[in-house]
Amino acid sequence: MSQRTEPSARTSAAPDVPDSPDSPDSPGTALVTGATAGIGHAFARALAARGHDLVLVARDEQRLAEVARELTSEHGVAVEVLAADLVDRAQLARVEARVAETGRPVEVLVNNAGFGLKERFLDNDVEAEQAMLDVLVTAVMRLSRAALGAMAERGSGTVVNVSSVAAFLPRGTYSAAKAWVNSFSEWAHHEYGPRGVTVTALCPGFTRTEFHQRMGVKPGTGMLWLDVDRLVADALADVDKGRAFSIPGAQYKAIVALTRAVPTSLLQRLQGLGRK
Repeated sequence: MSQRTEPSARTSAAPDVPDSPDSPDSPGTALVTGATAGIGHAFARALAARGHDLVLVARDEQRLAEVARELTSEHGVAVEVLAADLVDRAQLARVEARVAETGRPVEVLVNNAGFGLKERFLDNDVEAEQAMLDVLVTAVMRLSRAALGAMAERGSGTVVNVSSVAAFLPRGTYSAAKAWVNSFSEWAHHEYGPRGVTVTALCPGFTRTEFHQRMGVKPGTGMLWLDVDRLVADALADVDKGRAFSIPGAQYKAIVALTRAVPTSLLQRLQGLGRK
């Protein structure tokens, strides 16, 4: 079953936190979804350290407020929070509207929110599968469209879509959704690059975050498990270089290369890896 918690239906600003992004010396506002934990939280910290004002999106309003205060205190940036469940189309629409604002432009969009399901396709509830598709594909498409319209018009902007190494492997609907993210991101990278917009698909492997714990899977150790802060630093370096794909870790670059040579039938035998 999905490990998602009950959604928050509110959109709010964190108490005692400045909510007027784009200070005079800011490199621009960055909006991060799934910003209170894992890769999203690491992106929020890294972007704040670069001086970006922030818009943080997640479902847990209390955790949003805590992260906003932390980043404001440590980095002196302005932070706005939006409590929203991206499965809910009305709440997603509020985030879309914020991304598309021209008076308070979003210079960097990080589509990070996501979750996985532990069981195989027929063992999962179909509504849990639909919710995962809504977050991993529908939300990415709609928020990217909102961002790309504004960014292409002004001639600048960056979109980072957090995908997965699973996109290159046959691992059910999760990998299928991430394969869509890869395909869409690569197309958008070439389509809008000439208009000043960089679109990068980040494809991490196993990473030491809350992601697997929320699936009910015990995090592992060893060379396949990445440090989240190093992962984000590598990703931002690839974004700075204008790359369409970022695959952090030499081990995962090798795995992706091997997927092009190994038959799909053989790769499918490994789909239980990381689900126990």
